[in-house]
Amino acid sequence: MKKLELMAPAGNSEKLRFALEYGADAVYLGGKAFGLRAYGGNFDETEMKAALAYAHERGKKIYVTVNIIPHNADLPDLPEYVRSLRDWGVDAIIVADAGIFSLARKVAPDLPIHISTQANTTNWAAAQFWRDLGAERIVLAREVSLDDTREIYERTGIELESFVHGAMCISYSGRCLLSNYFSETRDSNRGQCIQACRYKYRVVEEERPGEYFPVEEDERGTYIFNSKDLCMLPFIPQMAQAGITSFKVEGRMKSAHYVATVTGVYRQALDAYLREGDDYYVRPEWYAELEKISHRPYTTGFAVGRPSENDQIYASSSNTQSHDFIGLVLGYDARTGEALIEQRNHFAVGETVEFRTPEGEVITHRIDRMTDADGHEITRAPHARMQVRMPVARALSVHSLMRREIAAHD
Repeated sequence: MKKLELMAPAGNSEKLRFALEYGADAVYLGGKAFGLRAYGGNFDETEMKAALAYAHERGKKIYVTVNIIPHNADLPDLPEYVRSLRDWGVDAIIVADAGIFSLARKVAPDLPIHISTQANTTNWAAAQFWRDLGAERIVLAREVSLDDTREIYERTGIELESFVHGAMCISYSGRCLLSNYFSETRDSNRGQCIQACRYKYRVVEEERPGEYFPVEEDERGTYIFNSKDLCMLPFIPQMAQAGITSFKVEGRMKSAHYVATVTGVYRQALDAYLREGDDYYVRPEWYAELEKISHRPYTTGFAVGRPSENDQIYASSSNTQSHDFIGLVLGYDARTGEALIEQRNHFAVGETVEFRTPEGEVITHRIDRMTDADGHEITRAPHARMQVRMPVARALSVHSLMRREIAAHD
């Protein structure tokens, strides 16, 4: 069976470490310019070089987004930036614009190029066009069905990448017009999307200005552009058989807890498919893990049919989650049986928590005792990022997540 790549988002250095420790084969990230997530943290030169060293030491890859839709003013600094990415050793750049593609081929012809989902590749002729120009991989538009994916692969043979999990944009493959309309100073197609699709809307009839009509019976209005989140766990075999070799998790703006949890689940799922083939099935515990992170209800998008009204959320734009991320394991002393934990949300003696390890274990633990960094007994950990020690019966790997059920805490 061909090798399948799990690609995770890395909005900053911490999220990159989480993604790789929880099983990603590659991460995608942005520099301080030319990417579509201007508010995602992103990497300066020093951070990107450190990220490349960290990833390559572990046999992992880094792809850098250069996927804005540029205007003339964006072009002068691009050649030097692309050459720098090549010299630093990035494994590929992700581009959406033909001008950036052409420029990159001229100034760094040996730098692999992946075609972004923002290029809206939905058919085999477009895929063939990019392949013949020298693109190494195409990130398919989210609107492509599995049947069309199979035909694209059979006709072109090019590497295909597809989103497997995360937020769905109401605009065509992420080319947002609403955001640009509502914010004159922020260009969503140059990295500054304000997520206008999550706003609450009502209808105004042309001949009756000032009269606002609800789209549903509820007087609060409706979130008519608010899509459910993508979750393709049941269709991993069909995606692989259709020609997908890179499975992409959305979420450079999401939390480290989100990145670690989703990456860990899909690592288990891809490994299960590679091991079991046609006997693959979705484990209930995978869905249970995905409920613990901040998310909207799940959908399979365009994979096996056009989305219907059931794939939108009309009453609210809020996310839900069952657990809070409250601590990060920095180390474990096997001699004393104590874990060193960095606080990420307050917790106290007497609470029941769980640890989620990078290896996939979920360990329930009651906090019976803990000390601060100086060894003093404490009953609460109220300070952000404070370090505490606590006895834990099971050995815990570095980067294990410490979580608490929200309902139990409230």
